[in-house]
Amino acid sequence: MTMSSCFRTLVISALALSASAVLLNSTDQLTKTQFDYIVVGGGTAGAVIANRLTEDPSISVLVLEAGRSNRDIFEIEAPFYGPGVSTPADLYWPYTITPQAGYNNRTFAYARGHVLGGSSSVNGMYYTRGSSSDYDGYAKITGESGWSWNSLTKYFARHERWVPPADHHNITGEYNASAHGTNGILQVSLPGFGFPSDAKIIAVTQENPTDFPFNLDHNDGTLLGIAWSQGTVGDPAYRDSSATSYLGDKFINRSNLYVVVNAQVTKVVQTGTSSKKPSFRAVQFANANNHSAPYKQVTANNEVILSAGPIGTPHLLQLSGIGDTIKLNKAGIKTIINNPNVGQNITDHPLAVAPYTVPEGQSLDHYLRGANLTASVAEWNQTKTGPLTFAVSNQLGFFRLPSNSSIIQQFGDPTPGPGSAHIELVFTPGWVQFPDPRPANGSFFTVSVTVSHPTSRGSIDIVSSDPFTQPLINPNYLTTDFDIQTYIYGLKLAKKFVASQALQGFILAPYGPYAEVETDEEIENYLRETSLTFSHILGGAEMSPKGASWGVVDPDLKVKGADGLRIVDASIFPYLPSSHPMAETYLFAERASDLIKADRKQS
Repeated sequence: MTMSSCFRTLVISALALSASAVLLNSTDQLTKTQFDYIVVGGGTAGAVIANRLTEDPSISVLVLEAGRSNRDIFEIEAPFYGPGVSTPADLYWPYTITPQAGYNNRTFAYARGHVLGGSSSVNGMYYTRGSSSDYDGYAKITGESGWSWNSLTKYFARHERWVPPADHHNITGEYNASAHGTNGILQVSLPGFGFPSDAKIIAVTQENPTDFPFNLDHNDGTLLGIAWSQGTVGDPAYRDSSATSYLGDKFINRSNLYVVVNAQVTKVVQTGTSSKKPSFRAVQFANANNHSAPYKQVTANNEVILSAGPIGTPHLLQLSGIGDTIKLNKAGIKTIINNPNVGQNITDHPLAVAPYTVPEGQSLDHYLRGANLTASVAEWNQTKTGPLTFAVSNQLGFFRLPSNSSIIQQFGDPTPGPGSAHIELVFTPGWVQFPDPRPANGSFFTVSVTVSHPTSRGSIDIVSSDPFTQPLINPNYLTTDFDIQTYIYGLKLAKKFVASQALQGFILAPYGPYAEVETDEEIENYLRETSLTFSHILGGAEMSPKGASWGVVDPDLKVKGADGLRIVDASIFPYLPSSHPMAETYLFAERASDLIKADRKQS
């Protein structure tokens, strides 16, 4: 029996979610056509906006989500069932990236959540806010101090609800309590299932604090070093996504909040002009399960907020006539706002893995085969404890290139400040090499490597006026010298880590093609031939100073040259933060909701 079928057989009969909420599962069920605000996309950011705006019972909000409901899907609920682990295909958009020159012209499927909660319903659940330098860089680029670290700290408490780990172990010395909120909405916790590698990884920080320093908490603004992972695993240990938190039962049942799933927006519609700007206060959408059904249209009294994600939002702008005139003409789209910046400045974290074998029974792999899998599933099903509360790793580390690095001397430093990372290492006590299946035998320890601040830039480009034809998605990985040289350094750093005395006797040998990699040339070839993605794509609708000739949105996230249209999702980031960007997306959406409320009060 496969891991997926075993899990399904044991869990589906017993999985019980909290009281069901009212959702409209079909576009035919929506009879109301006018709302104060329309949110396009019920993902990480869109759920925050919908929640915060409907705190005022006099405000009506419609959320249109292209995917299905997140409810009663056990592959979402169990934390272990993150990306690449037999998750149903329809929970992802059917995206494929273009052949990548930096990856030896390889192409692959690109995972983005196609379900209520968006990618927060299917990702690895890492909660990493990034460095304070990252936020201060956003403030500097946009000329808006409200995006700085100090300005955003007030949202930590109202956003986050710190909860105990699944095993309720003593967490003293594993986090900084002062950096976290306890009365917010989204649940965050430390790992709740331990492995033999945990103590050994922490021991490396004591053995070699120069190269691998210990960091008490990655989320207090001081990012660098190795820390215990934090993730959006709740208490009890279910995945806590934007759908289960910001659109949880007590919120989604508000009489002024309407959430329609299986509703794919096809474009935003111009409804007139205001101060010589085209106004966009209507949305056209289709039945996602029946593309031939007649489209419907709804209208917003105040604003349309695009939260369709860093691929969906640029594509929707282009479908709506906002983008590069030349590209729009080729796709058969009439231009309303000519902005060549739409869909540009896309960036993503490349992913390489360094796998090693370890003694039998000392990794996650041990719990995911045969009778052990059956026992693991039963434990999670009955008590919400055990191996299936584990997400991707119990520790991760962020590092900078040495200050005298020839890479920085030759290519410059792209980070926004000295607190930001160049490299991230993720330590997983198990097999990680998607989409390759877990080997039938053996126990593994994997170090995943990425370039935290890549300088390669790509694009999202429309190719057809058909809204169901995917755009060209080109992250353009490893096309700068800085990126590939830093990537090589990162893999060598991983090798140095596993060679530490604290890991001797635990790390047995490198595994697979990686075992043949030693020289810089061999490392580069390995990286180009095997790298995939952390699925952290963002950009395409970046924010810039008000009045700037570049960018897509102003610092208040209103679309340049448009009226009634705002963007709140990861597409507005000018560059990747030194982290997994889910936490930043939540925090930016929290502030964005305040900006929207302030505008309403002034009108």
